[in-house]
Amino acid sequence: MEVTAPIKDLKVTVTNKQILSIALPITLAIIVPQINMLTNSIFLGNLSISALGNAGITGVFYLIFAVAGNGLNNGLQSEFSRYAGADNSNAFKVILAQAIRISLQLAIAGICVTWFIAPFILQQVADPLAYPQEMYFLKIRILGLPFLYLFQMGNAFLVASLNSRYLMIGFIAEAAVNILLDYLLIYGHWGLPAMGFNGAAVASVIAEACGLMVLLFVIYKTGLKKEYGVLTTFKYDKSTTREIIRISTPLITQYVISVTTWLVFFIFIEALHDQTAKAISNTMRNVFGLTGVFVWAFAGTCNVMVSNLMGQKREDKVLEAIKRIMLWCFGLCAFMCLLVNIFPAAFFSLFGQGKEFVKAGIPVIRMVSCGLLVMSIANIWLNGVTGTGKTTVNLMIEIVAITCYLIYTWIFMKIHYINLTVAWSNELIYWSTIFVLSFTFLKSGKWKTRIR
Repeated sequence: MEVTAPIKDLKVTVTNKQILSIALPITLAIIVPQINMLTNSIFLGNLSISALGNAGITGVFYLIFAVAGNGLNNGLQSEFSRYAGADNSNAFKVILAQAIRISLQLAIAGICVTWFIAPFILQQVADPLAYPQEMYFLKIRILGLPFLYLFQMGNAFLVASLNSRYLMIGFIAEAAVNILLDYLLIYGHWGLPAMGFNGAAVASVIAEACGLMVLLFVIYKTGLKKEYGVLTTFKYDKSTTREIIRISTPLITQYVISVTTWLVFFIFIEALHDQTAKAISNTMRNVFGLTGVFVWAFAGTCNVMVSNLMGQKREDKVLEAIKRIMLWCFGLCAFMCLLVNIFPAAFFSLFGQGKEFVKAGIPVIRMVSCGLLVMSIANIWLNGVTGTGKTTVNLMIEIVAITCYLIYTWIFMKIHYINLTVAWSNELIYWSTIFVLSFTFLKSGKWKTRIR
């Protein structure tokens, strides 16, 4: 790849100001789609408890494909940031062009799997009464995948070019459209049909398309397109494509395996034939989303900063950066967990259920909060591994952690089920394993000196 003079200095420094300048705009951007999911759940909860419960398994199924794009996004961020640290931002236009092609191919594969393979799988494991509604919802919802993936690719470019402040514009537009269409299509207002459960799927697809259009508008209007020469050519570059795939494939596999096991967990819950347990578990998915916004934002920041430092050949600063980011992440996540645990009744009341629902949900939210605190530490160290470019190690760590998670889940969901609170303690097992393995690898120093 041709090296030219850099457009501007994109080297990061290990300071609190630098960390927050990257992380806080990402936080604001991430919280918007979480509000989307929360809004979907609130509208569906007020529709019926069965709709709220069914939104759990369909949401996790779609999340499998969403995180596949996130794996590609993280690999892309690592690749962008490595070149930024090496003063070669001219490479951005080639990297983004190849990523767009890869993401569209991945999206088409996801749609085909959902339409033609998933029905045979889900029919065997889903509740027979819920299956038709869940499958119809998924066939609509999956059509938003191309828009989501392209949106993620654009966001990776903004973060790596240190323009994360623009992220929130696309996300806010997406959220506004989603909330409005949820209201209109689920219940049937302004002369539109009352689509019920499927209205949430249609609303989300349209919102993702709108988010992508706004993102493209931002890239054009801010001058970033001209400055970096992106979106001008989509010529195939074999070496760059192979490098993106090499870095991203372990991450995509890691994320898909991780969320697939979460789908298994939700299937186990569905097998209980307990609508309240299904509905509570779906609300826990929203707790993970809302309370975990800082975790995912600072994890992404860690990936970008470590990759950038590696590109600068400043390996001596990597562990210092990870520790600083971890402290910020833990403190802000603890604050969010505190709010949810001080006002749990207010949170659960949003979903339109009765006092028994609130009473049953409070012990679960306490356990999930403990899992989130461990996640706030573990995810930073795991993304530190990602930033070093050792994504195969990420995958190995994930496989070990998932194995522990599945064994624990099988024992306390199928062999010796106690209650939903104990079942959700599996998150503690998963994230504790992630932390121990990631921390051990990074402290070993085996990631050093092999810079591309």
